This record gives sequence, C-alpha cells and structure tokens, in this order.
Amino acid sequence: MRILVTGGTGLVGFNLTSYLYNEGHDLVITGHDAETKLINFRGVYLQPSFIGLDWGRIGKVDVVFHQAAINDTTFMDRREMFRANVISSVTLFNNVIKNGCKRIVYASSTAVYGNEPAPYVEGKTKLNPLNPYAESKVVLEELVNDLADKYSDVVFVGLRYCNIFGPGESHKGKRATMIYQLAQQMLHGDPKIFFDGEQKRDYIYVKDVVKANKFASNAKESCIVNCGTGKAISFNEIIKILNSTLKLDRKPIYIKNPFSERYQSYTECDMKLAKEKIDFTPNFDIVSGIEDYYESGYLIKN
Repeated sequence: MRILVTGGTGLVGFNLTSYLYNEGHDLVITGHDAETKLINFRGVYLQPSFIGLDWGRIGKVDVVFHQAAINDTTFMDRREMFRANVISSVTLFNNVIKNGCKRIVYASSTAVYGNEPAPYVEGKTKLNPLNPYAESKVVLEELVNDLADKYSDVVFVGLRYCNIFGPGESHKGKRATMIYQLAQQMLHGDPKIFFDGEQKRDYIYVKDVVKANKFASNAKESCIVNCGTGKAISFNEIIKILNSTLKLDRKPIYIKNPFSERYQSYTECDMKLAKEKIDFTPNFDIVSGIEDYYESGYLIKN
C-alpha cells in the first residue's frame, strides 16, 4: 500500500512512519531533519520549504495520515497558524483526492474543547477554543466535514489528540509533554510545576496513537473521535510515577501559572465513540506507558 505521512519526523509521525515502514508499506513522508531523524529509511522523504510540496513526487496514495501542523498553543500569529494548519491541509486533501486517495486520517486536538467541563464527549461538549491553534483545529474540522459531503466516497477521520507522550518528542523543547520535561528536570533536581500541581491531563502513549491511526484508516464512515485514555492524572501523580521509574525522590516546586487565562486545567476524553467508530481502545495506562518510554531509552535522552 502506498501511504503519505505528513509530519513524518514529528512525535506521532516518527512513530507512525517507523511502524508502517516495518510493515513493508511504500511510504512518502514530509518532515524536517531538525526533528527526529529516521534511520535507514528508504521511502520518499520530502522537506517542503516556502515553495511548498512537490505534488508530482507524491502522486497517487492509498491513505494519508496528516500529522503536520504548527502545534504551539502559545503561538499567537493567527494568520500564520491558519495558513499552516487550515489552508495547507485543505490544499493537501484536495490534491490527494484528485489523484485517487480514498482514506484520509488527520490530527485534530482536544484543545478544541478549551476549558469546557471534562470528560469531553464528541457532539455534546461545546467547542470553546482558547488560542489560535485550537481555533485552527475547529475550522479544519468544519472544512473537512464540507469535503466529506462533497466527496462521499472518501472516508475522513479526525483524531482529537489528547496529551501524547513517548519517544520522538525531545526536539520539541517547551512543547514537549510535561512527562518528558519533568523527567529532564528531575535528573538534575526538584521539578517546577504550576501551583498547586493538581491540574489534570489525559495522557496517551504514542504507541496507542499509532494504533488509533491504523484503526482510523479502516473506518467505515467519516467521523471525528477523541484520542486519549479516558483517565486524567495530576502533575503531582506524574512526579510520583517518575520518582518510582527513575529511582529518585524529588519534591515539586510550585510556581505561578502565567497562562492561567488560556490554560486547560483538566483534560479527559470520553472514549466511547472511538470504540464505536474505529474500534479503538488504548493498550497502555500512564504507568505502563512511562515504563515503556523509559525502557526505550528516550525518556532520559539528552
């Protein structure tokens, strides 16, 4: 099968590309060497610049896994965010459909819910984006719904990612998950977290996100579903788990949150629709995910 993975050197894209390549698929990926480097990859690797993608080299693909995006929630340039996350995505989808692609899986985000009460339920929880990144995902979903109406023979699946962690995020700096950032801090001293450490996140291990993408590519109909574990955990609890995993005894240092007005304090996904629509349930909980992350050698890789 010929498959296009955009953002193939990012956190999800790197793991998805590695999985699909080992499965023997004919891959075309987009990415950048400044992110995670692919070792011994012999597919087509495109590094688009300001002149854009070489559509001729992409050609016909059977499936698209669209992971590429500006995903910095503190990036406030709305025009650039929409150019990268919305206009470029719709252009991509129209081009691959024109060349015969019938299955498109794309990354959305639970950021679309903002500070609405969790757990988030698709179609019931109000969409309340707090920043340009979240706004761009709301608009992308709306435009993809229009495309699904226009191209009834194409299946589009949007995955509203919760907080993804795992190998391949070290290049992200401040955008890396708190699991990775806290582990790095704890190697050298006590970690700093926003007061009072009881903010909760639904963390999903990247291997489960790869599984969700794979299952989504076999969906029978277009849909948008949450992609999390369905269980939130506090930063305080993460520090306890990391202490156990890393054999440390660090204590949290609480600091003021400068982003409080646009900060999601509690994220958690209802996962019933994902089970119904794409037959997805995660294999890893937070403890087993962190253990696997540690054993991979990437959690404490500097």
